[in-house]
Amino acid sequence: MAFHRFVYAMTNSLRGKVVLITGASSGFGEDAARLFAAEGCKVVLAARRLDRIQSLAESIQRAGGEAMAIPVDVVNRADIETMVEATIDLYGQIDILFNNAGFGRLDWLERLDPHRDIETQVQVNLLGVMQTARAVLPYMIQRRQGHIINMSSVAGWVAAPAYSIYAATKYGVRAFTDALRREVSPFGIKVSGIYPGPAKTEFGQHTGNHPMKQTTLRRIFPSMASEHVAHAVIELAKHPRRAVILPWYYHVVAFAEAAMPWLVDWFVIQWVTKPKHKIKIDKELS
Repeated sequence: MAFHRFVYAMTNSLRGKVVLITGASSGFGEDAARLFAAEGCKVVLAARRLDRIQSLAESIQRAGGEAMAIPVDVVNRADIETMVEATIDLYGQIDILFNNAGFGRLDWLERLDPHRDIETQVQVNLLGVMQTARAVLPYMIQRRQGHIINMSSVAGWVAAPAYSIYAATKYGVRAFTDALRREVSPFGIKVSGIYPGPAKTEFGQHTGNHPMKQTTLRRIFPSMASEHVAHAVIELAKHPRRAVILPWYYHVVAFAEAAMPWLVDWFVIQWVTKPKHKIKIDKELS
């Protein structure tokens, strides 16, 4: 009987937790919201597209879950503070922050728009993650518990050509995650990073139509389902770890980047970058 009680506690370890999710209007955020709600969590949905998160909240409520929608643009610090205060006013605590808001632009650096593609990408992907964690942290420190899950990318381990700004922000998220974990661990707070490879979400619809999307690697390693990553987020919330890289074979890529960067340089330049630059040059000459 004691064993059964232990198993029940383990399988329901997220029940009653208050989970704040940024970037909840689509992709990993939307799928994770549904799964957290199914685990019995109280889910706070935050994103710019209010209609999308309101619809998601209603869907979760119809399924018997508890959800609240709050419009927020993580570029705006006042929005972040309002989001956190509203959550605390309603629930009195934030147990899990899924810091998920982000987007990408895929193009050669000289072709990126300085504001829309460079500055805004840094503001959303990196500063937004930092400012949201900063706003939530005092409440977690006060309770001596909490878990911050930062969404990064395999681009935070291996920087691909034409993803220069995106990779810079995701490397930054990885460094921020590691530093923050070491900073707040004495207060009983866990900080984790999740690093997925390509996945089937709206993300790809907004990165632009660049030849780098059609690489040999993409054909060898197909995109994951968004739900697969969301399930990994739930497992990470149940069993906190330092980092989760998805799928498993990107561990090999990350190891190669750390141990043999010269080999990764050679391979990427010869087999990925040069062929795509040839397409660029041919188009310019035609």
